[in-house]
Amino acid sequence: MTTLLVANDGGHLMQLHTLRPRLGVGDDVVWVTPRTPQTESLLEGEQVHWAFPCPPRDTKALARNTIACRRLFREHDVSLVVSTGAALALAVLPQARVRGIETVYIESATRLDAPSLSGRALALVPGITTYSQSSALTRGHWQYLASPWELYDTIPTAPRPVRRMVVSLGTQEDYGFRRLLERLVPLVPAGTEVLWQTGGTDATGLGIDARVRVPSEEMSASIRAADVVVAHAGTGIALMALENGKCPILVPRRSMHGEHVDDHQLTIALELALRDLCISRDADSLKERDLVAAASRTVTKVSDPPQLRITSVPLPRQRTAGSVAATATAAAAATAARV
Repeated sequence: MTTLLVANDGGHLMQLHTLRPRLGVGDDVVWVTPRTPQTESLLEGEQVHWAFPCPPRDTKALARNTIACRRLFREHDVSLVVSTGAALALAVLPQARVRGIETVYIESATRLDAPSLSGRALALVPGITTYSQSSALTRGHWQYLASPWELYDTIPTAPRPVRRMVVSLGTQEDYGFRRLLERLVPLVPAGTEVLWQTGGTDATGLGIDARVRVPSEEMSASIRAADVVVAHAGTGIALMALENGKCPILVPRRSMHGEHVDDHQLTIALELALRDLCISRDADSLKERDLVAAASRTVTKVSDPPQLRITSVPLPRQRTAGSVAATATAAAAATAARV
């Protein structure tokens, strides 16, 4: 019996990859995600169905993936589907429920008090169990599962010079974050070795060796060797930094500067700062002393985290496959209508 693990690339995939050992899904797993250097590296050796890129609010990409993923249910004896979002979940989870398959949606850790558009749409589909990773999101259809941040703790260490840094702005192509680069470049100590992963940000004229994407294995190794990690406040890079023992400096993108569609990164940075798992700074207020402070901390992880039990509500007998499909279609249409 096969489990499908479905996630968009970036932070959504990193969250699901981190959760997997705690979900008890076994070894017969097929991952469903777009092909990128990150996903190829992170899922090396795994069985993967490479989905088409599925950006948020792109109805054409959603329809294309819905059709392409049908063969997964013909080729595998699927017994469980689990997703951490985002738009790719809309392409796979409703058709799993049409087939009566146990289906679980775990809302992104970025959503602290309200579900995403994908989460709201999937909560309307009969039989999909919906979990949050925030104790503040437990109303209606939503049950609290666990917070990814509860597994980590920060401890002070002896100050050390900043000789190696990792800077990561994520992989989104539609939103740049040049404001952070312009502030950070002059703050980097002379002679420091820096990995600049800049995604869709234009780094022209800044005199840095900017790379759009970096394979996950290389990024992890670079973070382990780094003295300081500076990143946008995305869950993927935050988790990777913590997993590799680093307390990152997280700089939230701001919608008022056109750096993201909304300000959810503010809530991520605040959540981790309150847990003492990051140093949170606005791009315009970042200072050299913040680099020194980050280099004087290390992060530890719980060695044997508890298993998480995920269950779903059986598909109601009175609801036919056609009615479930109709609900899923309506939910997807409602999501598209909000753009």
